[in-house]
Amino acid sequence: MKKLALHWQILIGMALGVIFALILSNFEWGADFIGDWIKPFGTIFINSLKLIAVPLILASLIKGVSDLKDISKLSQMGIRTIGTYILTTIIAVSIGLTVVNVVKPGSTISEETREELVANYGGEADLKRQDAEKQKNAGPLQALVDIVPSNIIGASSNNANMLQVIFFAIFFGIGLILIPEKTAEPVKVFFDGFNEVILKMIDMIMLAAPYGVFALLAALVVESPSADLFAALAMYALCVITGLLLMIGVYILIVWIFTKRTPKFFMNGISPAQLLAFSTSSSAATLPVTMERVEEHLGVEKEVSSFVLPIGATINMDGTSLYQAVAAVFIAQAFGMDLSFGTQLGIIATATLASIGSAAVPGAGMVMLVIVLAQAGIPEAGLALIFAIDRPLDMCRTTVNVTGDASVAMLVAKAVGKLRDQPLVKNWDDNYKK
Repeated sequence: MKKLALHWQILIGMALGVIFALILSNFEWGADFIGDWIKPFGTIFINSLKLIAVPLILASLIKGVSDLKDISKLSQMGIRTIGTYILTTIIAVSIGLTVVNVVKPGSTISEETREELVANYGGEADLKRQDAEKQKNAGPLQALVDIVPSNIIGASSNNANMLQVIFFAIFFGIGLILIPEKTAEPVKVFFDGFNEVILKMIDMIMLAAPYGVFALLAALVVESPSADLFAALAMYALCVITGLLLMIGVYILIVWIFTKRTPKFFMNGISPAQLLAFSTSSSAATLPVTMERVEEHLGVEKEVSSFVLPIGATINMDGTSLYQAVAAVFIAQAFGMDLSFGTQLGIIATATLASIGSAAVPGAGMVMLVIVLAQAGIPEAGLALIFAIDRPLDMCRTTVNVTGDASVAMLVAKAVGKLRDQPLVKNWDDNYKK
């Protein structure tokens, strides 16, 4: 099992969990056994994801913002880069929300299954609905007031306050940029190390993912064995993939309009990086190949690519943000929750800001989804519904993330006059010949 890639381990864990539950459901004691001895391991796995959410945001976001110290020298490029990344993320989340609201995959679940889900997984659903009612009665600027915490320690104690943590992290990162570099260096070194520790903790948590998925799926099958639930999952996956394909189309269209480069030119240039992103599910691991393809095959000069692409690997997670929007609304639909327009606008804001702090490693998107769910008042236990098919979708959304990085690099290069008319492809032995 250890020799298999993680995504295969997760898929095997998913299949074994379903098979195990189907076998034990034929015995009177089977459901109780899974509930008492198997489900707790799934709960532990979900709790470990929730545990890492606040530290991940603080570490990744403070590091990402403070690393923009060169923005003073490259202010024009920096503003265009960050502005374009934020814009494409908003577009991605909006596409995701549009697709999931049109298709409504969660609404295909029968009322009986929905009641079982609420009973088994949605213990906090009523409290969340009460909180939502309170928000409806609040003033028009209350959402803005709620973003600024009065106590960062208190805000960090509850994942539902994640926007406040994000605000503090951005504010802190800006403060690091504005103080003398010598003074800021020890703090930056600390957060660099802190970020590496958090990423390693994610690696360790993901090692347990096959077993967590086994427990979650086994419990889900015995507690809600309806076939319509699995049909809804298939529709959910279709919604995510459809949204991701639409987002790639948006990239192609934007590049075509603003840089006059044909879709064939763009896709031929970036396709090797896309395939690597699909196989690794990591924007960071794909970064060297992305830079090579963007510089040599898409014509972006190194001055731009070396600035735009590393930032993109950190803060540009369009595919992940789109997936989070679809997943949040799907889980809400599965629990019979009606999300208001204001709540869905909140999902756009939270998913956009959370993507800035999302680590460029496999599985980080699921941690970010915890943040989006908590902020929207959706029971985080609903993760059990979608985690089984998260890994294949993770491969797809990472491909979109990398494609977005490349397209933004081309747009910024065109804007600052650093996009070559003809690509400058280098052979492996060019340096040797010289």
